[in-house]
Amino acid sequence: MAAAMELWQVGALFVGIAVAGAIATRVGLSVIPLYVLVGMLVGPNVLGRYAAEFAVPAGDIVTILAEIGIVLLLFFLGLEFSLDRLLEARRRITGSGLLDLGINFPVGVGLGLLFGWSLLESVLLGGIVYISSSAVITKSLIDLGWIANSESEPMLGTLVFEDLFIAIYLAVVAALVGGSGGLESAATDVAIAVAFLGILLAGVWFGGPLFERVFDADSSELFVLRVLAMAVFVAGIALAIGVSEAVAAFFVGMGFSSTDHVERIERLLTPVRDIFAAVFFFYIGLGTDPLLVATTVGILAVAVVATTPTKILSGFYSGRIYDLDDRRSLRVGLGMVTRGEFSLIIATVAATGSGPIMTQVIPAFAVGYVLVMSILGTVLMQYSEVFEGILERRKSETTG
Repeated sequence: MAAAMELWQVGALFVGIAVAGAIATRVGLSVIPLYVLVGMLVGPNVLGRYAAEFAVPAGDIVTILAEIGIVLLLFFLGLEFSLDRLLEARRRITGSGLLDLGINFPVGVGLGLLFGWSLLESVLLGGIVYISSSAVITKSLIDLGWIANSESEPMLGTLVFEDLFIAIYLAVVAALVGGSGGLESAATDVAIAVAFLGILLAGVWFGGPLFERVFDADSSELFVLRVLAMAVFVAGIALAIGVSEAVAAFFVGMGFSSTDHVERIERLLTPVRDIFAAVFFFYIGLGTDPLLVATTVGILAVAVVATTPTKILSGFYSGRIYDLDDRRSLRVGLGMVTRGEFSLIIATVAATGSGPIMTQVIPAFAVGYVLVMSILGTVLMQYSEVFEGILERRKSETTG
């Protein structure tokens, strides 16, 4: 059970976030890995071992704030996609998504089998190393100013495909890991997920005029409250019935994308999104135990070395599917390296199973993998110009 929190501990959480942001600004790094690292240092697994009374616990309050962070990040991602645009790009999204899935998921499954794991354990590992982080990548796109660039389209399209796939994947593996009902239970969960997403899709398709009227409030306060109420409530219902809250939030954002409220939402809610997003990344750090992660360092090293190039490769050719040049396609590949929240969710599902691989090794591996890949991915995006320069020089040498 998560620890209860006092007000000063919540205050300490925001102090830690502020310090991480200041350090990131000073050294010129993305704030995301700094949020994760500072969260780890002041959390129960590092500071808590030596001065538990001063550590920030990963309590219920932080968990809820972190979930709101995921919701708002994916809600803003949905604002970038109208349903018409999504349908118009469906072939490209499907093509890049299947390419991403076909390259990266089998690598994870193959690694699991190579380690001597069972097929189910390997399938769980496949999901962990396959799914990129919608939350972290969206934040990086915004921070780096790439969100309006052409390379953001294949990245966002692939993330949409991944999020929709993972909603079904989670329903299946949760039923198989739990062992209650097996495939029959999995089929029921998938049917519920598909039905709920169908309802959301219908809401996006027909609800534009309703959204226009209901959220047409003169007061900025009432406007922000209504938008937050819609996004968080729908995402909460989704989570309660076993559907990804991130996917639900994305659909809600799409519902607003066709209205005249987009600019107002971005102006008024961007600071709110950034605060809750910071809590989410800090929360990842709070749950990271470096000693536990150290026990999986061999598996972790193999996975990082094997799966970083495959993501860059699949991302690069996804960019080519969108007719981007080599430089921007490389940006797509570098940008897709980051893994995050969904990998941790899959690990949580694995922990409900039986045997040391599921209950100990996979959760510990996932935390370390997400930490390494979130830092690596954001750094690769931030310094993409270095790799673009290398690519240009090699092209010049080849043509010369």
